[in-house]
Amino acid sequence: MDTLMDRSIRHQEVVQQLLLKYAESKPAYGEIEVETIFDTQRHHYQIVHLGWHHKRWVHHCVMHLDIRDRKIWIFQNSTEHDIAADLVEMGVPKQDIVLGFQPPFARELSGYAVG
Repeated sequence: MDTLMDRSIRHQEVVQQLLLKYAESKPAYGEIEVETIFDTQRHHYQIVHLGWHHKRWVHHCVMHLDIRDRKIWIFQNSTEHDIAADLVEMGVPKQDIVLGFQPPFARELSGYAVG
């Protein structure tokens, strides 16, 4: 059985590994950079797109995950990837994943943690 600290460290490793994999995909349009932003002390993890597309500045948070109370919270996902399903495939239990972009009443129906 893992300790709570082991689980938190494992969650941090899995989130970073997953976002680094997603960040390998660059948008097919514009001169867009893909940045991963990892605040490992406060447990905030993001992928950001920035650059130029048709003379317009692009700065967009594509994915945002936090680790709070030993659970992985998904706050933003503007891609076609099913982050929660990918986390489960990587060994994260559904009860450790919160769909933070959904209201609490909808989370109860999701099959994942409520919060």
